[in-house]
Amino acid sequence: MSQAEQSPIGLHKALEEIWSTPPGWGQFSAVNHTILGKRFMALALIFFTIGGVLAMLIRAQLATPASAFIGPEIYNQIFTMHGTVMMFLFAIPMFEGLAIYMLPKMLGARDLAFPRMTAYGFWCYLFGGAILIIAMLAGYAPNAGWFMYTPLSSGTYSPGINADIWLIGITFVEISAITAAIEIVVSVLKMRAPGMSLERMPIFGWYMLVTGGMMVVGFPPLILGSILLEMERAFDLPYFDPTRGGDPLLWQHLFWLFGHPEVYIIFLPAAGVLSTIIPTFARRPLIGYEAVIVAIVAMAFLSFGLWVHHMFTVGIPQLALAFFSAASALVAIPTAVQIFTWIGTIAGGRPKFNIPMLYVVGFFIVFVCGGLTGVMLAMVPFNSQAHDSYFVVAHLHYVLVGGFVFPMLAALYYWLPHFTGRRSVYRLSVPAFWLILIGFNLTFFLMHLTGLMGMPRRISTYPSNWGWDWLNLLSSFGSFIMTMGFALVLTDIILQFRFGPRGQRNPWGARTLEWAMPTPPASYNFAALPAIDRRADDLDTNAIGPDLARGAGYLGFAREGRQETLGIDTLSGRPDHVIILPQRSFLPLWTALVTGVFFLSLLFKLYWLTPVAACAVIALFCLWPRGLGSTRDTGPIDIGQGEAVPTDNEVKNNVTYWASLLAIAADATLYSALLFGALYLPVVSSGWTGEAAPVNGLAALSVPAALAAAFAPGGPVAPMLVRAAQRAGCWVRLGWHCWQPAPA
Repeated sequence: MSQAEQSPIGLHKALEEIWSTPPGWGQFSAVNHTILGKRFMALALIFFTIGGVLAMLIRAQLATPASAFIGPEIYNQIFTMHGTVMMFLFAIPMFEGLAIYMLPKMLGARDLAFPRMTAYGFWCYLFGGAILIIAMLAGYAPNAGWFMYTPLSSGTYSPGINADIWLIGITFVEISAITAAIEIVVSVLKMRAPGMSLERMPIFGWYMLVTGGMMVVGFPPLILGSILLEMERAFDLPYFDPTRGGDPLLWQHLFWLFGHPEVYIIFLPAAGVLSTIIPTFARRPLIGYEAVIVAIVAMAFLSFGLWVHHMFTVGIPQLALAFFSAASALVAIPTAVQIFTWIGTIAGGRPKFNIPMLYVVGFFIVFVCGGLTGVMLAMVPFNSQAHDSYFVVAHLHYVLVGGFVFPMLAALYYWLPHFTGRRSVYRLSVPAFWLILIGFNLTFFLMHLTGLMGMPRRISTYPSNWGWDWLNLLSSFGSFIMTMGFALVLTDIILQFRFGPRGQRNPWGARTLEWAMPTPPASYNFAALPAIDRRADDLDTNAIGPDLARGAGYLGFAREGRQETLGIDTLSGRPDHVIILPQRSFLPLWTALVTGVFFLSLLFKLYWLTPVAACAVIALFCLWPRGLGSTRDTGPIDIGQGEAVPTDNEVKNNVTYWASLLAIAADATLYSALLFGALYLPVVSSGWTGEAAPVNGLAALSVPAALAAAFAPGGPVAPMLVRAAQRAGCWVRLGWHCWQPAPA
């Protein structure tokens, strides 16, 4: 049925029937980005609550000297799980969820590029996080620190399964991160509204594009390190054992190759939130749009040259210390560009200080302090004195809480009306803000002092005669004040969902596309896709919304029960194909469950089950393409506005092509890290010169390489699996690959 033949009400009903997810058990088959984005964020908030409870236990233990509240073994588990939960199970999945929910709405699309991969990533996140939490409740939580430094985490010093749980659980969770990164990058590049060229893209899209690219490059070294350490523990291999030619510093290099870019991976989405919120409340467009984009790219580039910043005291040569110290200080420049841009936007506008802007002000206060101490720690002499002290703990929390939690709270209050369609009554949000701000500074500012007084990190108790007593007591008191603030925020959210009055569509007067739709949004986002002729964060959404609701735009009709959205030329934004998305399916859930069996077989050393589970995962992935694609070309089809373009299986430069390139880039990063390790050990480790160690060790290094070559998205196995279908004349879309039948 064409656009002209459908009434607006009939159009919405037809689209809802195509895009909606059924209730009950059908919710487990959801692949819609709105549902999955909410699930990511809700689960991340649950993990944040768990991490907060663990933090309260830590502060209760350290409130007084010689405390017997919890013993050293339990304290080590709590300390490790607090860092692990906050870094891996809260921060990264939280911004992933926000991006999954928000990007298609901001970019003018109906969904992300690979809905089933999004669902698979969510289930991997849930099951991987559950492994860690269940292990903690059972008393088998990892206890070697959230950084898992070797040799403490090796089999000799951590003989139980505690460290294995961290290595396997985190690797399981990282599947979710890699799939989300590729999903985000491809969607930003190829699934914007017609006319939305790169220079017209909303600034949040730029932040997420760069962040996704950083994740593709930054996460494989951690995955490789986890594989190598687990292989050392399981098969007694010598990668990190200095007594057999390994080197524990290899783990630190691999971990911080991920770990320091991760700080900016966490910060950049929060900065994207600020660059979206501040212009709305300043009531003027963001100044320095191009300068901010350059700063984002520069920050991403510099972040990969800073990992030794965390290793200044391990015996690095002086020249390397100077290089990494200079790079660590240099990264402050693109950060300052963004901060002064935000300040200039506020100063040049007519700001309104609603609740989201209170948290923006809190961000400025806290994050700038963290940035100043970061510059201090970038200087080698000061770092050598403050290293491994509570000064570093204070800096870390000022940067991460100030640079991520405060912006996320601003985002929560800013977009909550979009999630709920209701207004906040602000009766609890103002006192909650002040409790969080005061409690946070009371907790962590004093840690600068205890650190300068010599209090080391990761200790479970301390004597009473070193002058730390009253500072730790006040820090613990402040942490409970901060917790009360977060409890009020949670209560305020629940009350708004349950009792908040119905609000108007765009309560803030924002000028980005997500507000040009009814709230809460429909499963298909837009009844028709808009045409963009200016920067997409300066639109008249109140005028655009009714036109799109009437179907006045691209794809303003339902066709053959298919979930359709547009693919565009990456640079110009010109529509060049129709993307037909896969509909809801239980396959992502089943595939994630069997993937969990694969990892659990490794955890419990049921190695006979491991290849069976791996083959089952591959077999389930092979079922994903059933019913997708077409066995013949249809040529250009109508997209409205007098234009016609082919479908995605008839063009080369489609989303599967871009996703394959990104998957190969992730593979290349893993191989590069593997090559780094293979060269590092013979050059640096003096013991890597005997006959046994090099042969066994270098042979062992080939194992993860062979696995990656066989099973990675860019590897040779997937093409062989689809040859039979290709010869049979079927068009196959498997994972991120796209094959069409060879011409007869």
